[in-house]
Amino acid sequence: MTVRLPMASTAVEACQWTVTALARHAPATISVLLQVHDRLRCVAATGSWQVFSTVPPKTGIVGRVYASGETAVVPDVADDPDYIPVRPDVIAEVCVPVRDPAGRPIGVLDLQWCVPADLAPWRDTAERLAARLGARIVALGGPPAESRSEKLLRHATALTAASTEWDLFTAAIAAARDVSTLSAAVLLLAGPDGPRLGAPTAAPGEFESRIRAELAEAGPAALDRLISRAHRHGVGYTLGEAGHPPVPDHRPLAGAGVRTLVAVPVGPPDDHGGVLLVADERLLRPDPTTVNLLELLAGQAWSCLDRLRTVARLREQANSDPLTGLGHTGPFGRRIAGATPGRTALLAIDVDGFKSVNDTYGHQAGDRVLVRLARALEGALRQGDELYRIGGDEFVAVIEVNRPDEAVRIAERLAEEARRIGRTISVGVALPRPGESPELTLRRADQALYAVKRQGRDGVRLAAA
Repeated sequence: MTVRLPMASTAVEACQWTVTALARHAPATISVLLQVHDRLRCVAATGSWQVFSTVPPKTGIVGRVYASGETAVVPDVADDPDYIPVRPDVIAEVCVPVRDPAGRPIGVLDLQWCVPADLAPWRDTAERLAARLGARIVALGGPPAESRSEKLLRHATALTAASTEWDLFTAAIAAARDVSTLSAAVLLLAGPDGPRLGAPTAAPGEFESRIRAELAEAGPAALDRLISRAHRHGVGYTLGEAGHPPVPDHRPLAGAGVRTLVAVPVGPPDDHGGVLLVADERLLRPDPTTVNLLELLAGQAWSCLDRLRTVARLREQANSDPLTGLGHTGPFGRRIAGATPGRTALLAIDVDGFKSVNDTYGHQAGDRVLVRLARALEGALRQGDELYRIGGDEFVAVIEVNRPDEAVRIAERLAEEARRIGRTISVGVALPRPGESPELTLRRADQALYAVKRQGRDGVRLAAA
């Protein structure tokens, strides 16, 4: 290996020769893993049915050796909790760091034994080979760079993990810049209120900021034209030829200094889709593979965006009454669980004579009454007060007050608002006692409400403190 390594023309070839040479003499599973971006990637291996393509830097014995820079000799892998099984008959492992000439780990050389072996001399041999291999890898320019397809896979994982639209847009823009190697990326999205610029990256460069400013100044009509152009004609990119003026739709971009542009449609235009604009100040010619990768990225970003919006809709449906749009028992329970004794008042509300509306005019008429009343009661509450529908014609308002009489005044305002639209309500008011459960507070508010019912309805009653 000392003779042959200098003849290797790439880091991968050097690793492959090392593994092949060791395999001739060692009845072991042998692999070389090098640090590529944020993982240890297996670049050469032999002697196993299957190896792991990548391993997180601190995972397994190989990750431990890479992180510590110290050789691991494991006589019995069954006793090491970090061991990652690659075949059922492995009994021992020798893992040594592959270092650069300055002594910094750039990977590991790993040998896993399936037969009894004297590990001490193999440790010495592996360390000497790893030292020569590390020197040759650095002489060849270091570990292999992450390929564009590997970058796309990494970014696709980040897009899938995004929990908010903002995080998703930020990840998509960063991914477009990384995969394309162009210096700026901007996401335009259509919407019910007109087109908008997606979130910028955490620290957009001066060029990207200039593009965003020019697009914002160009106005909604110009952004609509950019989106429409991409969806009408598909992906477009510049040829890197000087002396050709941009089409009118691209003038805001040209005004920002864009000389290279890839425009990729994102999602369907009739479903709040958009366009991904990836640009550079340099006069370049994007190759078709780069453009194809950006198309895949845009498709993944849209799928993730659609998933986030679907989840948001389902969450909203799960937390709200489909008829009135008010919160129901689930969010109401969470809200009153945080009630402040002496401050958070519960107003139990019941619609007077509602059963007769359903019996006389039908359930559709009853539904209209509930929707109209819900809007009226919401309008009578203060900013920050919350109204929930917890039953057929039963509502609860949760309000913050300083004194019980303040809660009563708000309840009377609700009753007056109901009269204004031709209905009456009965309202029971209760404030939590120290140490009292929210359920007991609501029960006392209900008891006060039933007292109003017994006294002729259309009124307000405060439960005893």
